[in-house]
Amino acid sequence: MKISNETKVGALTAIAITLLILGYSFLKGRSLFKTGNYIYAKFTDVKGLQVSNSVYVNGFQIGNVIEIENEDANLNNIIVAIKLNTSYNIPDNSVASIKDNPLGSPQIEIKLGTSKIYLKKGATIPSENSLGMFSAITNQLTPTTDQLKATLKELELTLQNINSIFDPKSKSNLQDAIANINKTTLMLAESTTSLNRMLEKQNGSIAKTMDNVNSITSNLANQNEKISATLTNIKTTTENLSEADLKGSVASFKKSIDNLNSVIAKMNSTDGSLGLMMNDKKLYNNLNNSVRSANILLDDLRAHPKRYLNFSVFGKKDKGGYLIAPLDSTKN
Repeated sequence: MKISNETKVGALTAIAITLLILGYSFLKGRSLFKTGNYIYAKFTDVKGLQVSNSVYVNGFQIGNVIEIENEDANLNNIIVAIKLNTSYNIPDNSVASIKDNPLGSPQIEIKLGTSKIYLKKGATIPSENSLGMFSAITNQLTPTTDQLKATLKELELTLQNINSIFDPKSKSNLQDAIANINKTTLMLAESTTSLNRMLEKQNGSIAKTMDNVNSITSNLANQNEKISATLTNIKTTTENLSEADLKGSVASFKKSIDNLNSVIAKMNSTDGSLGLMMNDKKLYNNLNNSVRSANILLDDLRAHPKRYLNFSVFGKKDKGGYLIAPLDSTKN
């Protein structure tokens, strides 16, 4: 039977359309016959996830998104079908999340669990809605933004208070204070100049002082032997003092002081002769009269020696008047 050209063209067109659909589905990651390893995940927000987007575990691509469809008309749950490249042991407590990629398309990241039971073909993996990078940054910046707004508001109030406080008189005082600060700064500059002059290596006061210190140090170094000898003598003296019977000497000195105090006490009392002489006025008067009488007797003996001599070769015994008072020692 002869086939017409129209039939051939129609058949080729149908084959071409079929191949186009299959190729498009293959490029999009779809399979018309649902062959391979499939798992599913439910999300409330797919963040722009598209069919054929990659699925990763620890940075390794294990498959692609094969299909995205809503579970109900309210769009509360969106089912994402994942086709794995091959059979993988994925623990049933693993969690799938959608990660934003600022430089490309979103992708699914599966965080492996620790269970020893693995997902089977067609199972649904637990999922979580993670914040995107910009959302996380926004959430972190929100408290800071609120604090910044509050700070700016307080700053505005502070500036208003400052403007209300700074009347013309206060502004004048502030200008005077700034002028004083300028004067102080000028004085500090002059002091710095003076300090630099002091710190000059050749003619500075500190340099001369250091020269004097060096000279003194040099003299001390030259007198090192004498200083050592002096220290040795001091050490010897200290050792002699430490070996001396200071305790006994102090005890003896204390005993001498006690004896002296006893003597002084006896002198102050009327028990002894010396105490009576010092404290008894009558005894003093008697001693004074005795001394006066002795002086009168000596003066009379000197004035009338014949009166007291019982023998005489020529002449007779002097019987003149007796002295009743000592002679004046200034007269012959």
